[in-house]
Amino acid sequence: RDGNLPDIIASSSLHEFLVNLHEKYGPLVSFWFGRRLVVSLGSIDLLKQHVNPNRLLDPFETMLKSLLRYQSSLNGDTGESHMRRKLYENGVTKSLQSNFALIQKLSEELLAKWLSLPEAQHVPLCQHMLGFAMKSVTQTAMGSSFEDDREVIRFRRHHDAIWSEIGKGFLDGSLDKNMTRKKLYEDALTEMESTLRKVTKERRGRSFNRHVFIDTLLQGNLSDQQILEDTMIFSLAGCIITANLCTWAVYFLTSSEDVQQNLYKEMDRVLGKGPITHEKIEQLRYCRQVLCETVRTAKLTPIAAQLQELEGRVDQHTIPKETLVLYALGVMLQGSSSWPSPYKFDPERFNEESAMKNLSLLGFSGSQECPELRFAYMVATVLLSVLVRKLYLHPVKGQVMETKYELVTSPKEEAWITVSKRS
Repeated sequence: RDGNLPDIIASSSLHEFLVNLHEKYGPLVSFWFGRRLVVSLGSIDLLKQHVNPNRLLDPFETMLKSLLRYQSSLNGDTGESHMRRKLYENGVTKSLQSNFALIQKLSEELLAKWLSLPEAQHVPLCQHMLGFAMKSVTQTAMGSSFEDDREVIRFRRHHDAIWSEIGKGFLDGSLDKNMTRKKLYEDALTEMESTLRKVTKERRGRSFNRHVFIDTLLQGNLSDQQILEDTMIFSLAGCIITANLCTWAVYFLTSSEDVQQNLYKEMDRVLGKGPITHEKIEQLRYCRQVLCETVRTAKLTPIAAQLQELEGRVDQHTIPKETLVLYALGVMLQGSSSWPSPYKFDPERFNEESAMKNLSLLGFSGSQECPELRFAYMVATVLLSVLVRKLYLHPVKGQVMETKYELVTSPKEEAWITVSKRS
């Protein structure tokens, strides 16, 4: 009845279960998730055969919507869901443009906080990055009411309660058996939804000097429920992806002085003493490579899902209609046939056109990247431009970093670093 669910739980994550399965049985495997047949693809070659180039792969939207029990825009009128998707993407683009100065200000605040610490003091990286990401996302998505730290702290409490349940990417049924946990989760969801409804009401039909994500949704012809769902997805996924991209990027920089120095040189050459601007981001090529390699090495989002709408074929295998197809991105990001020395953090590998192509195929770059990741890339670039030009980032000796693989990959325990001032 449970199929392979006990094995997944024993592996401690769906990603680790798939790593073992693919190692044992090759790039195409199937297993039972409860009573449902699931197929998993574990190589870029198979992905190429299966992926529909006209269909954006958004693992977050697909998975979060089903976990939050929202109507997925995968089924239903594709014309309408296409419009909705475009609106969502435009919302992200516009809010990034109009909140660029805000993201800079928040980065500067974090820099000031780090500069004020006594040298050699351990900095709790995950905690600081989550705080920074929450402020960036809430103010960019929902506006100035989140300039109040109390609002952000409340949001964070609910966010953590929701994510601790759905972050694993599969609900194993244990939530329904534990009434205390279930109540915590449902209360947090209700609170979060009522906050989003309040913001929608406050901003409807009014104009503000700073355009935020929810304003774009209000200009489309969406129902209130759709506005709520899309803001919820952006807030949840945006926070967690941005926080972890920033955490891993800084962490990997502490472990590689050369990369840090090269990044500093590029920032110095392109930006000089001036602030980063929207236009200059394009010129920070090495910075982009650092972030791409961060995504790859951390396996930032290890799994994507796609519903097989019509019967399809991959290699010699038929995939029946209605099968859930998983893309084991975490397996593909470490395959040695696509990535020489896969476990090495090496931004230079993205000098190769083929490496960039592979990354876009997996949805981590180019036209295929999901809007939340595009948002995170931009925020991380601004943050690094502020930190790296003023600070040296150092590792804490003897720290062993273990990884927690959920829908988004994060350090299992707090990641500690130290910083010192660049003279």
